[in-house]
Amino acid sequence: MTTTRIIDDGLEAEAPDSYTAARSTTDETNQQPMSLPPVPPNYRPSEREPFMNPAMRAYFREKLMRWRRELLQESNETLQHLQEDNSHAPDLTDRATQETDRAIELRTRDRERKLIAKIDQALLRLEDGSYGYCEETGEPLSVKRLEARPIATLSLEAQERHERLERSRREE
Repeated sequence: MTTTRIIDDGLEAEAPDSYTAARSTTDETNQQPMSLPPVPPNYRPSEREPFMNPAMRAYFREKLMRWRRELLQESNETLQHLQEDNSHAPDLTDRATQETDRAIELRTRDRERKLIAKIDQALLRLEDGSYGYCEETGEPLSVKRLEARPIATLSLEAQERHERLERSRREE
């Protein structure tokens, strides 16, 4: 799979080429895919409505895009902070504290960079119609699970099986 560097809110990120194509199908005025209606005010998806209907897809797309923008904004702020804070404390203890703080910030941003990649993958799944379905079983994920973890790819049961398998591999 090839990737393209995209710039969103001033930050560059790697994204699959198909994501760039999917982004080009949006209406730039409200960032909604042209095929999805705007999310109704106060809309909350429920288990009672048809799974991944257009309103539900639009809701999760908006939620993912908002989360992505927030993460990119925090990254921008961190970069600005790191560039502005070039002071070197004369005290060895203060310098060590600054370096530790800087390392923690960079580690956090690295986790967020990985999270942005997962958000991009979820947006691609929304575009291709596979969003909200378990990658192992093909069953729909619960709306509660998607609300709690919009980037989820496995049902709760499949995730638990996967974690048990990982633990057993580590113990060997």
